[in-house]
Amino acid sequence: MPSLLRKAATAVAVWLLLASYPIFAYEFDAQSTDSIRDVAKQLAADLISMYNGNQPGQTPGLLPQPYYWWEAGALMGALIDYWYYTGDTTYNDITQQGMLHQVGPYNDFMPPNQTLTEGNDDQGFWGMAAMSAAEYNFQNPKGDQPQWLALAQAVFNTQAARWDTQYCNGGLRWQIFTWNNGFNYKNSISQACFFNLAARLAVYTGNSTYADWAIKTWDWMAGVEFIDDTYRIYDGATVENNCTDLTPYEFSYNVGAFLLGAAAMVEYSNKAGKKDDASLWHERVDGLLNSTELIFFFGDDVNDKVMIEIACEPVNLCDVDQQSFKAYLSRWMAATTKWAPWTFDRIKQLLRNSAQAAVKQCTGGDNGRMCGLKWANNSGQWDGTTGVGQQMAAMEVVLANMIEEAKLPVTNITGGTSVGNPAAGGSDEGRVDPVEWHYGPIDNGDRAGAAFVTFVVLVVLLAALVFMLSDEITPCAQKLDPTAPPKSGNTRNRSANAVGAQGNGNPVLEEKGKGIASEESSGTTTRENTPVMAAHSFGLPPRQAPKRKPLSISSTTSSLPSPMQVDAANDQPHTHHDPSSASIGHLHRQPKDLRHHRHGFIWDPTDHNGR
Repeated sequence: MPSLLRKAATAVAVWLLLASYPIFAYEFDAQSTDSIRDVAKQLAADLISMYNGNQPGQTPGLLPQPYYWWEAGALMGALIDYWYYTGDTTYNDITQQGMLHQVGPYNDFMPPNQTLTEGNDDQGFWGMAAMSAAEYNFQNPKGDQPQWLALAQAVFNTQAARWDTQYCNGGLRWQIFTWNNGFNYKNSISQACFFNLAARLAVYTGNSTYADWAIKTWDWMAGVEFIDDTYRIYDGATVENNCTDLTPYEFSYNVGAFLLGAAAMVEYSNKAGKKDDASLWHERVDGLLNSTELIFFFGDDVNDKVMIEIACEPVNLCDVDQQSFKAYLSRWMAATTKWAPWTFDRIKQLLRNSAQAAVKQCTGGDNGRMCGLKWANNSGQWDGTTGVGQQMAAMEVVLANMIEEAKLPVTNITGGTSVGNPAAGGSDEGRVDPVEWHYGPIDNGDRAGAAFVTFVVLVVLLAALVFMLSDEITPCAQKLDPTAPPKSGNTRNRSANAVGAQGNGNPVLEEKGKGIASEESSGTTTRENTPVMAAHSFGLPPRQAPKRKPLSISSTTSSLPSPMQVDAANDQPHTHHDPSSASIGHLHRQPKDLRHHRHGFIWDPTDHNGR
């Protein structure tokens, strides 16, 4: 009996010991390419299970609610990364299908189902996905379809055309169209996407105009202090205050986008023989990397620091958008090492730490392996959340540990096969005019048709006016002589001559139009007859609620600069702006959660004590 008791006690002790430790779904070795590939394969499968755009009756390139259109573009970029690192072509066809389905009528990622609420940052994420496809030689579309490089160039061209010097001496607004909340806000992520795309296009094509715009954007960001002297990047500001009312929140994807763009500018400057410029961008890469490690990694030193979305993660306020931000920081940090190789050891260690922590907590969901948001300071415990953002972030940080084996990004002279078009997007004349965008540019046929319709309408109106005037003459004559019979054939007003005994027997005439007037006065106002619905009948949307409202109150309309002109023959885009006179900068979607964050208390992101 004592022996049995001892065995039972031992079994209970072992059970309690095992229960005190989480059971990990993955055996992950960050030093093993095979292990990284195996784990990434399962993470990708669970990620794609949340995408239904490839299923019958669904729209390719769209995620289900509650995800916004921009995150679907980010997902396409993640699937391109998956193929780039692993060589697994499983998702290539649905990636290509989703990308091409969302290009829109002008092949610039402004599709009819999105553009009336589309922001510059949203379009930018799709443009950067296309840029990755070109750099990695992802499978090219058929010859009669839009090509990756041309799509990236189209996004760049349409955004360069929106560079707004009316307020804050430059910069892109957050929103494209005037009625969207946030049109009065210039944020860092819109500038970051534009900067990132311009710098990478400069490397790929060798075209100095793209580099000029990258410089212009950086200088503008620094000028309005969206980037400070320590390379910390803040969210944005409103145009009403000339971009002086800085919103101080910091998010990881802002610094990540600028980090990769700065590394691309190092590469471009070296290739162009501009040593001083290369040295300057080298310094900026180091500054951005220092800022990234300081703000977005939790731990004592580089050997144990783990990635964290510092503005919202410690206080459980990350919204659906913000849950994906670490995916992009992971993606861009890894890519930075290709053009800034001196950063490799430092970045690889940070990404290795983060991948190990991320995979450790992927124990959630019905299958026991879904990933949550929190990687840092959580003892490997799943935080109870799942979603596209969480899964994509875990997959990207795992894939990033294969960066050493990954091929260098190609250019048009080092094996790049994607076909470009420096004038791409130039046909989209409605890029800042939604009415013209929706119905297309006006040509001579449209003008002739409009003239004919106008003539017909005028003729009809004139005929109606003559008929009404002739109709009014008869009642007037009859009122002068009530005993006169109506003219033959005119029966519309015979009821007006009906005589009846009422009260004192005096004849009573029914007043013409009274019935109609009463009918109108008794009507009720409905949604169908309001000005908003009338706008709908002409294809114009009502003023929209914000998708991701910034910390601003109202929208201000203004005229925007004319589109950038491109000389396709010389493969040199020409603009109406002096690239040496300005430049660009910081954050994206101001989280609705943070509008009341800490009741106005500004939280210091460098404080990792979870206050």
